[in-house]
Amino acid sequence: MTTLTVLGVLTGAALAGCGGTPPAPSPSPPPKASAPAAPEKPPTMAPGPAGRTPVFERRPAGGGGAGRPAEKVVALTFDADMTADQGPRAASGERFDNPELVALLRRLKVPSTVFMTGRWAEEYPAQAKAIGTDPMFEIANHSYSHYAFSSPCYGLPVVGKAAMAREVERAFSAFRKAGARNVVPYFRFPGGCYDDTALRALAPVDVTAVQWDVVSGDAFAEDADAVAEQVLDGVRPGSLVVMHCTRSAAPATEAAVRRIVPELRERGYRFVKVSELMEDGVR
Repeated sequence: MTTLTVLGVLTGAALAGCGGTPPAPSPSPPPKASAPAAPEKPPTMAPGPAGRTPVFERRPAGGGGAGRPAEKVVALTFDADMTADQGPRAASGERFDNPELVALLRRLKVPSTVFMTGRWAEEYPAQAKAIGTDPMFEIANHSYSHYAFSSPCYGLPVVGKAAMAREVERAFSAFRKAGARNVVPYFRFPGGCYDDTALRALAPVDVTAVQWDVVSGDAFAEDADAVAEQVLDGVRPGSLVVMHCTRSAAPATEAAVRRIVPELRERGYRFVKVSELMEDGVR
């Protein structure tokens, strides 16, 4: 410290001690803007034995908490199926989407999870973005190609073990490219078909596999009342229902939902997305 600096410090101290005016304090820096809160991560299940992909089917019957009654909640889930080789059929006019069903869910205010294939997102990118940016919905992974992860599986072509993780990653990439943001780390096996080999193969992609406990029977069904009755007969508190969001393969789904939603609400049920249904299941 130089002599002039020392003298300056002593002079300032003397003035303050004698009632003189001390040097003006340096202006305080402006307050830092608070960082936006990080979005909550969707709940997932811990890996199974030897790192296997965990599988979720429904909320525990007891509600997940000690002494808590089972809450009357139910998750309606919709598979947006399209296999990798169905492009020519879409080009010829076959519709693998169902915008009327999505619009109905919005009007009825039914939070839902759509299990989408990457190929579907590529075919209908505007719809994938609209679904994936609407807080009413969340998009989950249904593979890229909708090929089977075990065999036999309803005649679907089979994905080789080495390509399974890539199938999931490729679908997530398709969702991002379409502009979807509400994407959750859940995966549904095409056809619901899986085995131990598939659970081990998907371990690196850190997803929770999501099955169901209520089969709607809407695939290729034409009787909407039969579909509705099957769902209404099967739902219990914490149930997870599998349906489809594909006009050509599930033409009765929209009409069935028109009946299912008000009747379940009359019974006291509340509709939730899979991410909410899973919350108690992983605590």
